[in-house]
Amino acid sequence: MTQLDYYEILEVSRSCSDAELKKAYRKLAMEYHPDRNQGNKEAEEKFKTINEAYQILSDSEKRAIYDRYGKDALNSRMGGGGSRGGAGFDDIFEQMFKSAFGENYGSSKKNGNQKYNLDFEVQINLKFNEAVFGTEKTLTNRYKVPCDDCYGTGAKDAQMSTCDYCNGQGQILMRQGFMQFAQTCPKCHGEGQIIKEKCPSCGGKGFNEKEQTVTIKIPAGVDNDNRLRVAGYGNESKDGTRGDLYVRFKVQEDEHFVRDGDDIYIEVPIFFTQAVLGDTIEIASLHGKLELDLKIGTKDKEQFVFNNEGCVNIRTGKKGRLIAQIKIVYPKKLTDEQKTLLHELQKTFGIESMAKESGGMDDVLNRVKGWFK
Repeated sequence: MTQLDYYEILEVSRSCSDAELKKAYRKLAMEYHPDRNQGNKEAEEKFKTINEAYQILSDSEKRAIYDRYGKDALNSRMGGGGSRGGAGFDDIFEQMFKSAFGENYGSSKKNGNQKYNLDFEVQINLKFNEAVFGTEKTLTNRYKVPCDDCYGTGAKDAQMSTCDYCNGQGQILMRQGFMQFAQTCPKCHGEGQIIKEKCPSCGGKGFNEKEQTVTIKIPAGVDNDNRLRVAGYGNESKDGTRGDLYVRFKVQEDEHFVRDGDDIYIEVPIFFTQAVLGDTIEIASLHGKLELDLKIGTKDKEQFVFNNEGCVNIRTGKKGRLIAQIKIVYPKKLTDEQKTLLHELQKTFGIESMAKESGGMDDVLNRVKGWFK
């Protein structure tokens, strides 16, 4: 099962501030509010998803849990119905405090600490068309599992000894002026115990690695740095539950199309006579050919917009625009006959007589000379 995370839904970065989060939520909530989209079931579902995402991310405690454990931790552990590993709400906060004050803060279950994060991220490179139209990718990667021989402790025969630096507390108390604060023990790294002898199977790491293959369905419209969560394909904990695999995308550039969000740009070269005379030409689009009507006197870099011919928005399902930008091409060489014809054409427009009547550049040159007298 794959799904975009809450940050993707609200179109914000994971490091966004509360103000940025609120601004993004208000914008999207206004756009998809049921009163403005009556009868639109898709907009109604989108509105519910936006509210769900904001409800979690606007709460600092829930956001911290979500960032560390993912959506499943909120659904199961905070919902009172148990979790994948049987932990409750208190276990979540116990883990949060461990990060701040040492691995054994407020807990006697010292052997239950993970030596690695259950969630991890990998990167997938996509071709331009794969990102635009969606695709399926089979990914082979390695994930961590607790070492069977040492039960994930990293110690031979799981034999640990109490840390003599913190006396098994996992933290040491530091005093600065009149203030006292706890710091993770630098010797046992908060575990309260140290390895007497490294496990020969895992070299003291407490885990080994296994290879897995997972097929990921990538939706149309993903872009650079979008993330997709693949639930249950992360690292394995000591109780056998799995974290989540996060896939981050890097999209290659295309030779002809340039993407800007949901809009697609393409440069259309035309000969200078087509710009002067006007013409109807065929141009390439994401889905085939389109007709472009060039009016008489088309300018260089002039843009023609085709609505709903761009990339689909991964969140709204709406398509962006195709923007065709003109590039006027002039001949690099002319034959004598071509030069003669162009001179004759120039005369028919009265260019020479216009220059004589207006004085051409003579008046300007004389005025400029006067600046230096």
